[in-house]
Amino acid sequence: MANIGKTVKLGVFTLAIMNVTAVVSLRGLPAEAEYGLSSAFYYLFAAIVFLIPTALVAAELAAMFQDKQGGVFRWVGEAFGKKGNDVFRKLETFPIPVIAAVNGYALGGGNEIAMACDIRIASTKAIFGQPEVNLGIMPCFGGTQRLTRLVGAGIAKELMFTARNVTAEEAYRIGLANKVVPQAELLDTCKAMAEKIMSKGSYAISLAKEAINTGTETDLSSGLTLEADLFGLAFSTDDKKEGMTAFLEKRKANLTDF
Repeated sequence: MANIGKTVKLGVFTLAIMNVTAVVSLRGLPAEAEYGLSSAFYYLFAAIVFLIPTALVAAELAAMFQDKQGGVFRWVGEAFGKKGNDVFRKLETFPIPVIAAVNGYALGGGNEIAMACDIRIASTKAIFGQPEVNLGIMPCFGGTQRLTRLVGAGIAKELMFTARNVTAEEAYRIGLANKVVPQAELLDTCKAMAEKIMSKGSYAISLAKEAINTGTETDLSSGLTLEADLFGLAFSTDDKKEGMTAFLEKRKANLTDF
């Protein structure tokens, strides 16, 4: 198994970096650190709401709460959603691949965290869903956007409008989970995938991630232009020389790690 390296602060959260690949442990209940991984993404809502500016004096707060149009609640909601989206975008645009190990309930913000990761591996115990409409609210950390991109508008609307949870097997079938494994094999499976990714060219992987993330937000022609530009960067590296030389010499390439 690869060794766990440094940890990186990501807003109010911490990621454990395993050399090249970040592995985020997602659990339905607050969990202990497992296999040396830093505990990550606990008490999401409480953590983010405390980031809302606290400089407002009591008189100002009282006046805001007296707003008959509910302005204070809208302001808090907007700030809450934007702060969460800022954090999740940092995770999504992290230059190295991020694997989510989903074990237990990934509902609401938990599912939104998982969707911000590059790869989602679920245990057979995992449950996914966006149940916010049960509370009279809607997803606010990217659920409406990322779920639609992953599973399509029709399924995303059904799941969000009905607040229906899905099992790990259904999540795999609709494209929300990349793989489903027995609970006891979850972290080992994630680590095995991370090790496989580590054996490839790190810079090329970062460029490919950028091409995918950015390209899906634009039209095909622009995406193809971006791909060609990034390929040019990859083509000029020592990794390219080593990789192609190793291929011709029929040996394993010694590529650069992150």
